[in-house]
Amino acid sequence: MSLSRPRRLFSSFALFSVLLFAFLGTQAAAQEDKAEKVVISEEVQSLIDGGLEWLTLQQERSGAWSTGAPGGTQYRGAMTGYVLLAFMGSGNLPGEGPYGESLQRAVDYLVGIVLPDGTIQTDNRGHYMYSHGIVLLALTQVLGQTGDTDTRAAIERMVRLTLGAQDANGGWRYHPRPSGADISATVVQCVALRAARNIGIPVSQDVLDRAADYVRSCNIEGTPTFAYMPQQDRPGYARTAAAAFSLQILGHYDDPLIAPAIEELLDSRIRNDQNTGRWTTYGDFYATPALYMVGGEAWAEWYVGLSEKFVSEANRDGERVYWGNPGGSGNGDRSPIYKTAQHISMLSIPTRFLPIFQR
Repeated sequence: MSLSRPRRLFSSFALFSVLLFAFLGTQAAAQEDKAEKVVISEEVQSLIDGGLEWLTLQQERSGAWSTGAPGGTQYRGAMTGYVLLAFMGSGNLPGEGPYGESLQRAVDYLVGIVLPDGTIQTDNRGHYMYSHGIVLLALTQVLGQTGDTDTRAAIERMVRLTLGAQDANGGWRYHPRPSGADISATVVQCVALRAARNIGIPVSQDVLDRAADYVRSCNIEGTPTFAYMPQQDRPGYARTAAAAFSLQILGHYDDPLIAPAIEELLDSRIRNDQNTGRWTTYGDFYATPALYMVGGEAWAEWYVGLSEKFVSEANRDGERVYWGNPGGSGNGDRSPIYKTAQHISMLSIPTRFLPIFQR
């Protein structure tokens, strides 16, 4: 059965990661069928629209966004990627509609920071692969709609670097070379590589299988949780979310580690709202598509619960909406641009504007 395409706001595409996420064919269609009952309310849609208006005002003349609001100076590549994904996931395309010019400048900025060796210009050298993965993911989603040859060339260079940075144990760490691995750096590369493969960029199955083996090795034996690295016994909400979604995005939808991890995420964030740690938004960004992939009652419970939390936490400036503290900088949940972009991406998932949420 062919699933009809959702109504688009301005054209034939958009995000998530995410969003960004790359799952294929009948598996994705099955998840869509399970998730049909979840709809975006008028109240939630007003948050999405208001958040887009607020983000537009924070864009720099270069086309980039950074962590401040306004005037921050950090993580321009990653923040621009996150914001671009949020706009596309809610139905907006570069060069089209009321945000078209703004989004095209963002795309041009990202393509412009990709160097000949596949690295990107960034001030986040200490945790480089995070920014690399998000920029790569955003560009793959743009290419999936525009076919822009400049974008494709940049993606191909970035993918080659990512493949060369995979460690012998199957994961990735902070730097653009095989230098160890952790779950948080690994999940970003898993999503970006799967998205690249879906648009025809060569990524071998062996690369993805070894990444899945690494993710499994981070499970804390006898529990539904995951650690930052193998052989550690410190579980975390964000780590468990990243691991569950990584296994799904790598094609292991029925892995026995996923179902208990999903229950753990629901218990931690929705049913009890505890033990999420300092990286709650980061964890939500991976937990939400993981629950979407599961579908059914679990997804409905998750989306309703998370939406209620986001509604209660929103800051309003007239019709504009944002989350976090204006002027805040830094990484993680401290950046209002980061939080606002991520919240919009998560709230927009039911629209399935991204091709990865469509059949």
